[in-house]
Amino acid sequence: MIRAYRTNAVGPLLMAQAFLPLLKKAAQNSTEKGLSCSKAAIINISTVMGSIQKTSESFFKPVISYRCSKELRDLASRHPNLVLVKLDVANPSAIADAAKIVEGKLKGAGLNLLINNAGIYAQVSLETVDSEEMIRAYRTNAVGPLLMAQAFLPLLKKAAQNSTEKGLSCSKAAIINISTVMGSIQKTSESFFKPVISYRCSKAALNMLTKCQALTYGEAGILCVALHPGWVKTDMGSQEADLTVDTSVRGLLSVLPVLSEKHSGNLLNWEGKVIPW
Repeated sequence: MIRAYRTNAVGPLLMAQAFLPLLKKAAQNSTEKGLSCSKAAIINISTVMGSIQKTSESFFKPVISYRCSKELRDLASRHPNLVLVKLDVANPSAIADAAKIVEGKLKGAGLNLLINNAGIYAQVSLETVDSEEMIRAYRTNAVGPLLMAQAFLPLLKKAAQNSTEKGLSCSKAAIINISTVMGSIQKTSESFFKPVISYRCSKAALNMLTKCQALTYGEAGILCVALHPGWVKTDMGSQEADLTVDTSVRGLLSVLPVLSEKHSGNLLNWEGKVIPW
């Protein structure tokens, strides 16, 4: 995952950064109007395989991963059925250890719902981002959810196999990846007042991962959906954001129970509306 991302995504970024002064000079010296290859252009060779469109409130024992949140530990102390498992999604061995702990807590039952919520965000532009930041964001925001799904897949499959429900649902077996509209290529211009390049690129990768998971795991009875919680007033979203935490969470909790096979492989917002790729 990291090797391919470094060559196929970070490489073109660094090339554009290095040649940007020459491209700007060519554009400034040109008498042509508009944009064209004969004036100045960056052409990134992609593939149809990179097109996502072409890629054919009740829990018995909620298990929540954490790193150092005092608030979360306080919550667990008030709710005995809430189990906390320490986890760093950028650490494969920590993911494997967490899966073993969860398996033990489930006592032979399957895992119905895996929500990949961990994410990191940096205020970087095309001209200021570096390769280390691109890889750091990708490792947490895209590779982490991939490894989490791999580690918990046996438990998700067990839940699906033991269920008598038809179709796909969160009460049967599901992987929910918390993504963002900033990972939507079609919607980029609407939110580009915050470039956050490493975050955008890693979340676009997460959206593709979700689609691939839906096509792969659907046959095993596992629903796979990406959800955009909105721009929320959190440490990451800042107080500039549009939504309160309460509004976002209530919205997501109303969406989760109605998700079905028709939503699998899609990106939806906190109101259940589909966001184009």
